Amino acid sequence: MPKQQRNRVSRRPKASVKNNSWFRMKASAADEAEIYIYDEIGFWGVTARQFVSDLQALGDVSHINLHINSPGGDVFEGIAIFNALKFHGAAITVHIDGIAASMASVIAMVGNPVIMPENTMMMIHKPWGFAGGDANDMRDYADLLDKMEAVLIPAYAEKTGKSAEEIAAMLEDETWMNGSECVAQGFADQTTPSLQAMACIQSKRIEEFEKMPNAIRNMITPPRNTTAREPATPQQQPAAPVLDENAIVARVVAEQKARVSGIQDVFAMFGGKHLELQAACISDVECSVAMAKDKLLAELGKDATPSNKNNQPHIYAGNGNIVGDGIRQALMFRAGYANRENDNVYNGMTLREFARMSLTERGIGVSTLNPMQMVGMAFTHSTSDFGNILLDVAHKSLLQGWDSAEETFPLWTKKGDLSDFKVSHRVGMNDISALPVVREGAEYTYGTTSDRGEPIALATYGKLFSITRQAIINDDLNQLTGIPAKMGRAAKATIGDLVYKVLTSNPSMSDKTPLFHTDHSNLSTGAIDISSLDKARQLMLTQKDKESEHSLNIRPAFLLVPRALETLASQTIRSASVKGADANSGVNNPLQNFAEIIGEARLDDADKFAWYLAAAQGSDTIEVAYLNGVDTPYLDQMEGFTSDGIVNKVRIDAGVAPLDYRGLVKSSGK
Repeated sequence: MPKQQRNRVSRRPKASVKNNSWFRMKASAADEAEIYIYDEIGFWGVTARQFVSDLQALGDVSHINLHINSPGGDVFEGIAIFNALKFHGAAITVHIDGIAASMASVIAMVGNPVIMPENTMMMIHKPWGFAGGDANDMRDYADLLDKMEAVLIPAYAEKTGKSAEEIAAMLEDETWMNGSECVAQGFADQTTPSLQAMACIQSKRIEEFEKMPNAIRNMITPPRNTTAREPATPQQQPAAPVLDENAIVARVVAEQKARVSGIQDVFAMFGGKHLELQAACISDVECSVAMAKDKLLAELGKDATPSNKNNQPHIYAGNGNIVGDGIRQALMFRAGYANRENDNVYNGMTLREFARMSLTERGIGVSTLNPMQMVGMAFTHSTSDFGNILLDVAHKSLLQGWDSAEETFPLWTKKGDLSDFKVSHRVGMNDISALPVVREGAEYTYGTTSDRGEPIALATYGKLFSITRQAIINDDLNQLTGIPAKMGRAAKATIGDLVYKVLTSNPSMSDKTPLFHTDHSNLSTGAIDISSLDKARQLMLTQKDKESEHSLNIRPAFLLVPRALETLASQTIRSASVKGADANSGVNNPLQNFAEIIGEARLDDADKFAWYLAAAQGSDTIEVAYLNGVDTPYLDQMEGFTSDGIVNKVRIDAGVAPLDYRGLVKSSGK
């Protein structure tokens, strides 16, 4: 996390560091040890190699008192020291004797408790450094800094109980805290009376901390040099060779960048699995890419059972998009549209975590963003699949709502398609009579059709709904599944309203006569009984073409009734005998099961007495046409401008019109 140390001028040999008080370890009685980190972390101060070696040399100790007075230093060196302490097994009490800044503050998080005198300080900030090269090199280095921050934030979060977003905001602000403030924020556990702290921040480091309080800046003095503390003879301390510091640091950083990138590539093919092992390999500066591969293979092989082919790892790579496919499948499972796949690492994640993973697993840093900003980026970033994944799930919910809607019109209407929104005319074909005899040598004659045509045109019906960032943060799945499902049912209900409006409003046909009229021989009277049903049935059976008088032989297949008449209709046509007759009289019901009963509440609203007969599905009755035959609603999506999220538009293009009066009969019911 700390800033890369590229402007230091001190070049103390490591031997001098080991022999003075800037870094030392000492085992004491009762299985305790004292450790002092009073210098920078890294090449010019406390190195991870030296620290781990000395820590192991302490032997079995049960308690460590770790004293820190350090400005921080190298990220990877600090991570290695942090891990060595965290997994040592001893109880660790951290004492901030002066300042724990930058990477030193991360190391301090291993303490339980962390004790700070009132006049000591802690500082946390974002990683920083500098690099040379072209634009791609600069972008790569910026990505590396983001990855460093993401690796280190959990240390602060675990100690303080704060969220990753809260920690990221404090890093962004370069936060300075005294002992009392650290306790209040959770970075420390208790304060003690003020001590005379040892200032270890050299004047060369002061300029790096832009937000250092002036009171602290004024009291810091450069540490005494090694010669003043412990004179050395030429034999004890040879002169340091002249080194090109910038070249050394650049080489080390480049090597670490290549190592980290290589390790991430090794683990990337496993779809986000084994993240703990990946983090351990990255934090171990001595772990090469080859060693990381070996550790990963060992991890994969420890539970392998080669004889069982079903235990092979599942990789979500149906379209080459491992992250997107994994998140999509996990979200489909949460919504109830897919089976659970136990090896999907995204199972159990919240919508907010899906948004984060869609960015971070594409290498997009989010550590400096608050939740609203992070979700917004997931919606809009060019490489994020998050918006499309939400669209897929919402569309699935929309179609499920459409399919589950209990509408009756598809049972008896005719489905058609139109290619545009212009008014079309359906030309009648029922005037073609029987085929005439063609005598030997005679010519075939053309059949003719009338110029009658019923108009039909498409219209668009639709509504908007939004999936807000707040819903994602609150893990509100209803906006993603419940609302689209209701929209789907509403879309189908809209078509049902259009169909039954045509049926009950009795519109005029192209011959200027209402759909149901005595001139059309399809209007009857009488309540539901054997006599009235038979009279209406005969009207349909005897329909003829007006010009040719050709019998059309149309048979009723459906009896459409208000819900209030559904029971009476069922008793009348499903009984084996005629109503009122003795069951043993031998009088059978001549209309038993002649038609399927369809009860429709919209008919109650229009006329609670009227009922209808309709021909079989596909006959020329009422047509429901869709644009290019697409008989389901569309779902379009765009980023919201007036709403804080994404806006979804549900629409369906449909047209409803009567085709022919001869496949329908109406009875007034009185």
